[in-house]
Amino acid sequence: MSKSLRLSEKWFRRGLWLVAFVFATFLIGLGGTLISNLPKVEHRYTLEDFEAQPAAREAREKIRLAQENARVANEALEQAELKLNVAQSNSRTAHDTFSNWLSTRHATMRPDQDQELIARTKALDELKAAERAARAKVEDQQQAALNARQAQDASQRELDAIQQDASEKLSAAQRKQELRVFLYRLALTLPLLAIAGWLFAKKRKSAYWPFVWGFIFFALFAFFVELVPYLPSYGGYVRYIAGIIVTVLIGRQTIKALNRYLERQKLAEQQPDSARREEMSYDTAIARLAKGVCPGCERAVKLDNQANGYCSHCGIKLHDNCAHCQARKSAFARFCFSCGAPAAASMK
Repeated sequence: MSKSLRLSEKWFRRGLWLVAFVFATFLIGLGGTLISNLPKVEHRYTLEDFEAQPAAREAREKIRLAQENARVANEALEQAELKLNVAQSNSRTAHDTFSNWLSTRHATMRPDQDQELIARTKALDELKAAERAARAKVEDQQQAALNARQAQDASQRELDAIQQDASEKLSAAQRKQELRVFLYRLALTLPLLAIAGWLFAKKRKSAYWPFVWGFIFFALFAFFVELVPYLPSYGGYVRYIAGIIVTVLIGRQTIKALNRYLERQKLAEQQPDSARREEMSYDTAIARLAKGVCPGCERAVKLDNQANGYCSHCGIKLHDNCAHCQARKSAFARFCFSCGAPAAASMK
């Protein structure tokens, strides 16, 4: 149809399409802001909301105490190990000294050194006792650290069981919340889509068509961008089933529209040539002729054939002769291209 429009009218239409897109952009921004705030009407669930709070608090307190006991035991163990190392070093040094002295005594065989032998042996025994005491303390602290770790592990397993149960409840609650938020989105977008469908059917050719198309673009964006991606999946079943239903509905309406169109074409082809030409707009006829199709039945015709005066499919007149100069011209032209005389009957 654009080929039949005046140059200024083309630019005006382009400007109006720009108005439609700008209008749709602002509507999309407003709708996106509203949609993005929908999750805020719902409480954001956390794992703590579904935990058995007394048991969970008790388990966490046990873990904290076990960690504190383990820390204290580890610090005491480090001190005990250090003391054990000192005791072992003292014991080894004393043993080496005693061994050297004993070798010397065996070499000299002096009886006056028996008292010293007894004293050295007693001192060595005391160092061994101190070493054994230090080792006992190390073992006690190792046992305390082990007890603390085992208590922490037991409490952690108890807390993990509580959190596992809470996690399942959280997942179920989040799925329900997602469904509710989706229904909120659906309650907002479906009326918009219904209004857009009504506007497309009734008002798309009205004087305010830029705003009509802008609203239609906005409704389509709200449905396919703000709603469809948030459709609950449930393993893919819901989305596939919804896709099948939408496809069937759209396909059914398309088939019905095609059948209505074909029925209208059949009825139109049965009407007289003059009646069909009165119902057809001038711009529509010129646009179809520019595409090389018949304005009446939209089938392909050879317009450059000089003998082609009528459509061989529906019988509508395609060419005639000017009443003033007899020049061959399009039967849909309002004026003769040769002499400028008006046609006998002008189209709408």
